Amino acid sequence: MRHPALEASNDIERMSGMLAADPAGAPYPVVIVLPGINVASVGYLDLAVALARAGIVAVTFDWVAELFPGQVGLTPGVDLSAVGPDTYGSKPTTPALAAVLDAVAQAQEAGPLAGLLDLGNIGLFGHSAGGTVALQSARPQWFPQVRAVATYGSHTMASQQLGHAPGTLLPAPVEVPVLLVGGTADGIVAASAIRYGEEAGAPGHDPIERTWSEALPETTEAWLVELADAGHMLPAAPEDPTSARGFLEAPPAADQDHLREVLFDLLVTFFAATLGDDPSALAARDRWLGHHQPEIADARRR
Repeated sequence: MRHPALEASNDIERMSGMLAADPAGAPYPVVIVLPGINVASVGYLDLAVALARAGIVAVTFDWVAELFPGQVGLTPGVDLSAVGPDTYGSKPTTPALAAVLDAVAQAQEAGPLAGLLDLGNIGLFGHSAGGTVALQSARPQWFPQVRAVATYGSHTMASQQLGHAPGTLLPAPVEVPVLLVGGTADGIVAASAIRYGEEAGAPGHDPIERTWSEALPETTEAWLVELADAGHMLPAAPEDPTSARGFLEAPPAADQDHLREVLFDLLVTFFAATLGDDPSALAARDRWLGHHQPEIADARRR
């Protein structure tokens, strides 16, 4: 967990590196970061620090489990028994979320954040497969404490390997505000079209836009933002082309470090607006629709 902290005030804090939480902004909302496949939690450190500096406690984790039958690795947690045609919608598709929420509840009881967390005000950020399971699992009946969901490079198209028919888009049972962010240079989403019964790189293959327009309930406030020339691995740093099939992408033309800062600003603004009801963040979020930033190729709200 990364949290807003006070400066070290004694030798114990200076030697241990364990800094007391700043109680001034408590109770703090919490954002849980669900990683992409085979992306270690350390890759999201910069995002966690950005959230903590904005007064939001950020939680990252590493979960080692079965990815697909016979494959084990780092995962956001995918319950293969919950993603088939006959089982989807019966329970969360990630077992990790409940476990992490339990750990957050324990942190509220003891440790440097005891009594300082707003356990009824949880946000989820998911990257790639982490965003997919967040969208599939944030049903209010399962996790009523989740108040906002943001994703990058994520959608709910269903893989034929799991028994789904070609072109199947699974419903996302999210009733709280949602932000879907994608990159126009996302080579991994483009190459994955074959999983869903489409040609790899097909011009009409845009599962993120389709998730935004078709998969979410009509009453859900949903934002769609596309970042110009951003690749699939944008949220994680340093760049690791061996993770999450990053080798499928061509070298990006744009400065990914700069675009990562833009993404983090979008995420901090979104969570400050939805979890903190910050008037300045609400106004900044509404300005996305005007595309005032050259890095924003498209922004829509429904």
